Amino acid sequence: MDEKEEDVTENVGQVKKEEDSCEEAVNGITCKEDLTPLFERIDHSVNKVHFSEVPQVCKNEPCQLGVDEAGRGPVLGPMVYGISYAPLSRKQLLVELGCADSKSLTEKKRDEIFNDICECKDCMGWAIEAISPNVIANGMYRRTKVSLNEISMISATGLIKAAIEAGVHVAEIYVDTVGKPESYQARLQAVFPDVKIVVAKKADSTYPIVSAASICAKVSRDHAIRAWRFREDDVGKEYGSGYPTDPVTKSWLSANVDAVFGFPRLVRFSWSTAEQILQAKAFAVDWEKVEETESPNERKILQFFARSPSKTLSDVHVKKHHFFTERCLSNATAL
Repeated sequence: MDEKEEDVTENVGQVKKEEDSCEEAVNGITCKEDLTPLFERIDHSVNKVHFSEVPQVCKNEPCQLGVDEAGRGPVLGPMVYGISYAPLSRKQLLVELGCADSKSLTEKKRDEIFNDICECKDCMGWAIEAISPNVIANGMYRRTKVSLNEISMISATGLIKAAIEAGVHVAEIYVDTVGKPESYQARLQAVFPDVKIVVAKKADSTYPIVSAASICAKVSRDHAIRAWRFREDDVGKEYGSGYPTDPVTKSWLSANVDAVFGFPRLVRFSWSTAEQILQAKAFAVDWEKVEETESPNERKILQFFARSPSKTLSDVHVKKHHFFTERCLSNATAL
């Protein structure tokens, strides 16, 4: 990993610390019906992580672990990363469950397999991270842009690390690639040097353990979308598939844009489809030009305030209001 990549990773890590404050591991998902209440009670402006309980056999025996995502392309809703893991001695179990690429299965079949995976809690486990549309769009609009590939790799790495820290004896990792498989595999190998790692295109249709991760991610995303709670009033619920090419989705975007405040949080406002509608229907903003160098007459804001005799500013710690953290706003220090 070069210095630039380290800087971006550190930058995203800081974003996650600030914006993913509701991230937690919660046990108790026994079937697909439990996913809706899970997503109904979360703050959709930050990421959400869920881990199933780790079976003892997965701590005792070497395991394979698969990684895949769902919802990379839509303009609406979260992107969900999923992992699944099982002992190497139980590879046949995944075949018997019918694990295949989630895109090749009907929704009914995906739900059935997800329920079967939950029922196999004594011999396999899974986890997901629902990456908020707000986090995705803010990352892509930061001064140091955080690409969707970068967000994906950080999520995948974080889920693998968390599984290992939870006690899973990970011996082999299989990942459906984003970007070039060779560079992605080298990056993961540097983080997990003692683990066999395979990053490949179409891994979700090649390795059943990745297929299981794909199903967990897809079923979770479907429920996250259905359980979405809108803060805004009078927002229509018929938004189609969420893909930019869907005319129902495009119609919903046009009907639910506010001229001042833009879109509801369901929307990834950095997508070109959303940007074009904003340009056509929302008020334009004229930003003041930021000077590249300091002005010799620059005056610090703190010069206009008297220091408290009882305590110094360094003694005071005030937590930022979520209004500012969600919009990546920071304090101004100079006029």
